[in-house]
Amino acid sequence: MATGRRQQLVALDQQNSMSGGIGVSHGADPDIQLVTKHKNRMHRVTLGTGSFVTPNREGYGVSMAQLVIREVGPRDGLQNEEPLNVERRAEIISALCRTGLTEIEAVSFVSPKAVPAMAHAADVLELVDRRSEVRLWALVPNVRGAHMAVDANIDALTVTVSACPVYNEKNVRRTIAESVVGIGEIVQVAEGRPVDVVISCVFGSPYTGDEPTGTVPDLMGQLSDLGVTRFTLADTTGMATPHRVERVLHKTGIDVGLHLHDTRGTALVNAMTAVSMGVTRFDTAVGGLGGSPFAQGAGGNLATEDLVHLADDDPMISTGVDLAALLAVAKDLATAVDHDLPSRLANHGPAR
Repeated sequence: MATGRRQQLVALDQQNSMSGGIGVSHGADPDIQLVTKHKNRMHRVTLGTGSFVTPNREGYGVSMAQLVIREVGPRDGLQNEEPLNVERRAEIISALCRTGLTEIEAVSFVSPKAVPAMAHAADVLELVDRRSEVRLWALVPNVRGAHMAVDANIDALTVTVSACPVYNEKNVRRTIAESVVGIGEIVQVAEGRPVDVVISCVFGSPYTGDEPTGTVPDLMGQLSDLGVTRFTLADTTGMATPHRVERVLHKTGIDVGLHLHDTRGTALVNAMTAVSMGVTRFDTAVGGLGGSPFAQGAGGNLATEDLVHLADDDPMISTGVDLAALLAVAKDLATAVDHDLPSRLANHGPAR
């Protein structure tokens, strides 16, 4: 934490500790913990580099975290399922557009031979009931896919590269260096559209077992030089833990998104750890479906409704998503894929 900001918080602590409004806890952890009172209950909040203290009617308090959820269910969630027809996929995406979500990864322009469930992406987009407040994303593996996505009037592009050389070659059949060059070409094709580079295996590799924390900032730097302005860090096989999340974010900074998998049941606690550090962007999938077809044991994505449910119970976090509408989509999705969903909330309902 910057010295000036630490001094500011210490000053606030000295001014307010006697008022019962807030207090600042200084411990061995490099972050400062702010103790606030809400509804006569004390709340301890870790102030990462993305949090800040603002004045309010009761003195000082932590600013509310506005989470931006990118729903990846129509793409990452369905890619391993038996293919749905074009109309059914468009119905699901259109329904998600009515839940308050503002970012949806709807399709991918990949080879239908490699991922049959993602065939006919342009036809799906043509049928979606698009809304001006919702940005639709498409995953593209190469320049050809980027051209197809742009021709289909997509709003934004995602492209993947792995921090693990072995996984990168299995996933996109390229070395990391070749992927970096290809991403630079995709940025040019995008013609100003946002391009989000999703870096996989950041928290551990299913092939080498290592956590390539040190190489990720360098990779981000190379891609930034090529015009990439947005990054998402992916826990491809659910190897992340809160401690690993903290370690990685201290290296990369918090201006990143997180794409978390729930293979070992840690996705939700990892997300909340990141929120406490100041991260606000998350990839999630309705129903908790998903997982890479190129990483054995990848497990499903963090369920959108699970994250929204937990956020809704916290007065300091907002998502803008209608939980009831989202659960209705999850119910319909379970019918579409003809099996139960991994989502805890879809199976048990919200807490009363």
